[in-house]
Amino acid sequence: MAGRRVVVTGAGGGIGAALARRFAAGGALVVVNDLDAEAAHAVAAEIGGTAVPGDAAGAAGVAHLVAEARRALGGIDLYCANAGIGASGEAETAERDWAVSWEVNVMAHVRAAQELLPEWLERGSGHFLATVSAAGLLTMLGSAPYSATKHAALAHAEWLSATYRHRGVTVQALCPQGVRTRMLEASGAAGELVLAGTAIEPEQVADAVVQALAGDRFLILPHPEVAEYFAARAADPDRWLRGMNKLQRTLEQSA
Repeated sequence: MAGRRVVVTGAGGGIGAALARRFAAGGALVVVNDLDAEAAHAVAAEIGGTAVPGDAAGAAGVAHLVAEARRALGGIDLYCANAGIGASGEAETAERDWAVSWEVNVMAHVRAAQELLPEWLERGSGHFLATVSAAGLLTMLGSAPYSATKHAALAHAEWLSATYRHRGVTVQALCPQGVRTRMLEASGAAGELVLAGTAIEPEQVADAVVQALAGDRFLILPHPEVAEYFAARAADPDRWLRGMNKLQRTLEQSA
Protein backbone atom coordinates (compact mmCIF):
# COMPACT_ATOMS: atom_id res chain seq x y z
CA MET A 1 0.00 0.00 0.00
CA ALA A 2 2.98 2.33 0.43
CA GLY A 3 2.47 5.48 -1.61
CA ARG A 4 -0.84 4.40 -3.14
CA ARG A 5 -3.44 7.14 -3.48
CA VAL A 6 -6.73 5.87 -2.09
CA VAL A 7 -10.30 7.11 -1.71
CA VAL A 8 -12.66 5.37 0.72
CA THR A 9 -16.33 6.35 0.76
CA GLY A 10 -18.47 5.77 3.82
CA ALA A 11 -15.26 5.86 5.87
CA GLY A 12 -16.60 7.65 8.93
CA GLY A 13 -17.20 4.30 10.65
CA GLY A 14 -17.59 0.57 10.17
CA ILE A 15 -15.85 -1.17 7.29
CA GLY A 16 -14.88 2.10 5.62
CA ALA A 17 -13.05 3.42 8.68
CA ALA A 18 -11.30 0.07 9.14
CA LEU A 19 -10.15 0.15 5.52
CA ALA A 20 -8.90 3.72 5.82
CA ARG A 21 -6.92 2.86 8.95
CA ARG A 22 -5.35 -0.24 7.41
CA PHE A 23 -4.41 1.54 4.20
CA ALA A 24 -2.86 4.46 6.05
CA ALA A 25 -0.95 2.09 8.34
CA GLY A 26 0.51 0.52 5.22
CA GLY A 27 1.74 3.87 3.92
CA ALA A 28 -1.12 4.84 1.62
CA LEU A 29 -2.32 8.40 1.14
CA VAL A 30 -6.01 8.28 2.03
CA VAL A 31 -9.00 10.51 1.31
CA VAL A 32 -11.76 9.85 3.84
CA ASN A 33 -15.31 10.46 2.63
CA ASP A 34 -18.53 10.26 4.59
CA LEU A 35 -21.87 12.07 4.71
CA ASP A 36 -21.13 12.67 8.39
CA ALA A 37 -18.54 15.46 8.11
CA GLU A 38 -17.52 15.23 11.76
CA ALA A 39 -16.85 11.50 11.46
CA ALA A 40 -14.90 11.95 8.22
CA HIS A 41 -12.68 14.62 9.76
CA ALA A 42 -12.13 12.53 12.90
CA VAL A 43 -10.94 9.48 10.97
CA ALA A 44 -8.81 11.61 8.63
CA ALA A 45 -7.15 13.34 11.60
CA GLU A 46 -6.49 9.98 13.26
CA ILE A 47 -4.72 8.49 10.23
CA GLY A 48 -3.11 11.60 8.77
CA GLY A 49 -5.42 11.54 5.78
CA THR A 50 -7.56 14.11 3.99
CA ALA A 51 -11.26 14.51 4.74
CA VAL A 52 -13.60 15.19 1.83
CA PRO A 53 -17.04 14.84 3.42
CA GLY A 54 -20.22 14.85 1.40
CA ASP A 55 -22.45 12.85 -0.89
CA ALA A 56 -20.73 9.96 -2.68
CA ALA A 57 -23.79 8.84 -4.65
CA GLY A 58 -25.26 11.75 -6.61
CA ALA A 59 -23.59 12.84 -9.83
CA ALA A 60 -22.48 16.22 -8.46
CA GLY A 61 -21.25 14.72 -5.20
CA VAL A 62 -19.20 12.03 -6.92
CA ALA A 63 -17.67 14.53 -9.34
CA HIS A 64 -16.73 16.80 -6.41
CA LEU A 65 -15.22 13.93 -4.42
CA VAL A 66 -13.11 12.67 -7.31
CA ALA A 67 -11.94 16.18 -8.21
CA GLU A 68 -10.99 17.02 -4.62
CA ALA A 69 -9.22 13.68 -4.17
CA ARG A 70 -7.19 14.23 -7.31
CA ARG A 71 -6.31 17.72 -6.13
CA ALA A 72 -5.24 16.46 -2.70
CA LEU A 73 -3.42 13.31 -3.81
CA GLY A 74 -2.31 14.12 -7.35
CA GLY A 75 -4.36 11.21 -8.69
CA ILE A 76 -6.32 8.14 -7.59
CA ASP A 77 -4.89 4.62 -7.68
CA LEU A 78 -7.57 2.81 -5.66
CA TYR A 79 -11.19 3.85 -5.25
CA CYS A 80 -13.20 2.03 -2.59
CA ALA A 81 -16.91 2.43 -3.30
CA ASN A 82 -17.82 1.41 0.22
CA ALA A 83 -20.75 3.64 1.21
CA GLY A 84 -24.00 1.71 1.38
CA ILE A 85 -27.48 1.78 2.81
CA GLY A 86 -29.35 -1.12 4.36
CA ALA A 87 -32.98 -0.10 4.02
CA SER A 88 -35.30 -2.77 5.38
CA GLY A 89 -38.56 -3.66 3.74
CA GLU A 90 -40.53 -6.17 1.75
CA ALA A 91 -41.58 -6.09 -1.90
CA GLU A 92 -44.10 -3.33 -1.22
CA THR A 93 -41.47 -0.99 0.25
CA ALA A 94 -42.09 2.65 -0.64
CA GLU A 95 -40.64 3.81 -3.95
CA ARG A 96 -38.63 6.46 -2.11
CA ASP A 97 -36.76 3.75 -0.18
CA TRP A 98 -36.12 1.82 -3.38
CA ALA A 99 -34.83 4.99 -5.06
CA VAL A 100 -32.44 5.84 -2.22
CA SER A 101 -31.10 2.28 -2.12
CA TRP A 102 -30.55 2.35 -5.88
CA GLU A 103 -28.71 5.69 -5.68
CA VAL A 104 -26.38 4.72 -2.85
CA ASN A 105 -25.81 1.00 -3.49
CA VAL A 106 -25.62 1.09 -7.30
CA MET A 107 -25.43 4.50 -8.93
CA ALA A 108 -22.65 5.63 -6.58
CA HIS A 109 -20.51 2.89 -8.15
CA VAL A 110 -21.64 3.67 -11.68
CA ARG A 111 -20.90 7.38 -11.34
CA ALA A 112 -17.54 6.84 -9.69
CA ALA A 113 -16.48 4.52 -12.52
CA GLN A 114 -17.58 7.09 -15.08
CA GLU A 115 -15.39 9.72 -13.41
CA LEU A 116 -12.38 7.44 -12.92
CA LEU A 117 -12.19 5.34 -16.07
CA PRO A 118 -11.01 7.92 -18.63
CA GLU A 119 -7.83 8.66 -16.63
CA TRP A 120 -7.27 5.03 -15.67
CA LEU A 121 -7.65 3.79 -19.24
CA GLU A 122 -5.33 6.48 -20.55
CA ARG A 123 -2.54 5.52 -18.15
CA GLY A 124 -3.32 1.79 -18.24
CA SER A 125 -3.87 1.22 -14.52
CA GLY A 126 -6.49 1.69 -11.83
CA HIS A 127 -8.17 -0.28 -9.06
CA PHE A 128 -11.88 -0.25 -8.18
CA LEU A 129 -13.06 -1.97 -5.01
CA ALA A 130 -16.84 -2.31 -4.69
CA THR A 131 -18.23 -3.14 -1.27
CA VAL A 132 -21.13 -5.34 -2.28
CA SER A 133 -22.11 -7.84 0.48
CA ALA A 134 -22.81 -11.54 0.44
CA ALA A 135 -26.39 -10.44 -0.25
CA GLY A 136 -25.25 -9.69 -3.80
CA LEU A 137 -24.24 -13.33 -4.24
CA LEU A 138 -27.09 -14.83 -2.23
CA THR A 139 -29.96 -12.74 -0.83
CA MET A 140 -30.97 -11.02 2.41
CA LEU A 141 -34.26 -11.79 4.06
CA GLY A 142 -36.21 -8.80 5.29
CA SER A 143 -34.97 -6.32 2.70
CA ALA A 144 -36.00 -6.48 -0.92
CA PRO A 145 -34.26 -3.15 -1.77
CA TYR A 146 -30.97 -4.24 -0.20
CA SER A 147 -30.95 -7.64 -1.90
CA ALA A 148 -31.88 -6.32 -5.34
CA THR A 149 -29.46 -3.40 -5.32
CA LYS A 150 -26.57 -5.48 -4.04
CA HIS A 151 -27.14 -7.94 -6.88
CA ALA A 152 -27.01 -4.97 -9.25
CA ALA A 153 -23.80 -3.68 -7.66
CA LEU A 154 -22.20 -7.09 -8.14
CA ALA A 155 -23.34 -7.21 -11.77
CA HIS A 156 -21.87 -3.77 -12.41
CA ALA A 157 -18.53 -4.79 -10.88
CA GLU A 158 -18.51 -7.98 -12.96
CA TRP A 159 -19.16 -5.97 -16.10
CA LEU A 160 -16.34 -3.55 -15.32
CA SER A 161 -13.92 -6.41 -14.79
CA ALA A 162 -14.95 -8.26 -17.93
CA THR A 163 -14.73 -5.09 -20.02
CA TYR A 164 -11.55 -3.41 -18.76
CA ARG A 165 -9.37 -6.10 -17.19
CA HIS A 166 -7.12 -6.31 -20.26
CA ARG A 167 -6.61 -2.54 -20.18
CA GLY A 168 -5.05 -2.46 -16.71
CA VAL A 169 -8.13 -1.85 -14.56
CA THR A 170 -8.51 -4.22 -11.61
CA VAL A 171 -12.00 -4.61 -10.18
CA GLN A 172 -12.79 -6.51 -7.01
CA ALA A 173 -16.04 -7.10 -5.14
CA LEU A 174 -16.00 -7.27 -1.35
CA CYS A 175 -18.78 -9.59 -0.18
CA PRO A 176 -18.86 -10.14 3.59
CA GLN A 177 -21.78 -11.56 5.51
CA GLY A 178 -22.49 -10.07 8.92
CA VAL A 179 -20.09 -7.40 10.14
CA ARG A 180 -20.47 -5.76 13.55
CA THR A 181 -21.45 -2.29 12.40
CA ARG A 182 -24.43 0.02 12.85
CA MET A 183 -25.94 -1.46 9.69
CA LEU A 184 -26.05 -4.92 11.29
CA GLU A 185 -27.53 -3.45 14.46
CA ALA A 186 -30.29 -1.86 12.35
CA SER A 187 -31.07 -5.04 10.40
CA GLY A 188 -33.55 -6.26 12.99
CA ALA A 189 -34.76 -9.81 13.44
CA ALA A 190 -33.58 -10.93 9.99
CA GLY A 191 -30.04 -9.80 10.71
CA GLU A 192 -30.11 -11.45 14.11
CA LEU A 193 -31.28 -14.76 12.61
CA VAL A 194 -29.14 -14.87 9.47
CA LEU A 195 -26.03 -12.83 10.22
CA ALA A 196 -25.35 -12.25 13.91
CA GLY A 197 -24.04 -15.72 14.73
CA THR A 198 -21.09 -15.49 12.32
CA ALA A 199 -20.59 -11.72 12.37
CA ILE A 200 -17.00 -10.48 12.34
CA GLU A 201 -15.31 -7.19 13.18
CA PRO A 202 -14.68 -4.49 10.53
CA GLU A 203 -10.94 -4.91 11.12
CA GLN A 204 -11.18 -8.54 9.99
CA VAL A 205 -12.79 -7.37 6.77
CA ALA A 206 -9.95 -4.88 6.27
CA ASP A 207 -7.43 -7.70 6.80
CA ALA A 208 -9.10 -9.76 4.07
CA VAL A 209 -9.11 -6.78 1.70
CA VAL A 210 -5.42 -5.98 2.17
CA GLN A 211 -4.50 -9.60 1.54
CA ALA A 212 -6.65 -9.72 -1.60
CA LEU A 213 -5.40 -6.44 -3.06
CA ALA A 214 -2.05 -8.05 -3.76
CA GLY A 215 -3.72 -10.16 -6.46
CA ASP A 216 -6.60 -9.69 -8.83
CA ARG A 217 -9.08 -12.28 -7.54
CA PHE A 218 -12.50 -10.79 -8.24
CA LEU A 219 -14.41 -11.92 -5.15
CA ILE A 220 -13.12 -11.00 -1.69
CA LEU A 221 -14.89 -13.22 0.85
CA PRO A 222 -14.07 -12.46 4.49
CA HIS A 223 -16.49 -15.30 5.31
CA PRO A 224 -15.04 -18.21 3.24
CA GLU A 225 -18.23 -20.24 3.63
CA VAL A 226 -19.99 -17.79 1.31
CA ALA A 227 -18.22 -19.47 -1.62
CA GLU A 228 -19.87 -22.78 -0.67
CA TYR A 229 -23.29 -21.14 -0.33
CA PHE A 230 -22.87 -19.43 -3.71
CA ALA A 231 -21.90 -22.71 -5.37
CA ALA A 232 -24.87 -24.49 -3.78
CA ARG A 233 -27.23 -21.75 -4.95
CA ALA A 234 -25.95 -22.03 -8.51
CA ALA A 235 -26.00 -25.82 -8.56
CA ASP A 236 -29.58 -26.20 -7.31
CA PRO A 237 -31.53 -22.91 -7.17
CA ASP A 238 -34.79 -24.59 -6.11
CA ARG A 239 -33.19 -26.33 -3.15
CA TRP A 240 -31.53 -23.05 -2.18
CA LEU A 241 -34.81 -21.16 -2.34
CA ARG A 242 -36.58 -23.81 -0.28
CA GLY A 243 -33.90 -23.42 2.37
CA MET A 244 -34.21 -19.64 2.37
CA ASN A 245 -37.99 -19.88 2.57
CA LYS A 246 -37.61 -22.17 5.59
CA LEU A 247 -35.54 -19.42 7.22
CA GLN A 248 -38.23 -16.90 6.29
CA ARG A 249 -40.89 -18.99 8.00
CA THR A 250 -38.69 -19.25 11.09
CA LEU A 251 -38.36 -15.49 11.04
CA GLU A 252 -42.12 -15.01 10.82
CA GLN A 253 -42.80 -17.47 13.63
CA SER A 254 -40.39 -15.67 15.93
CA ALA A 255 -41.99 -12.27 15.30
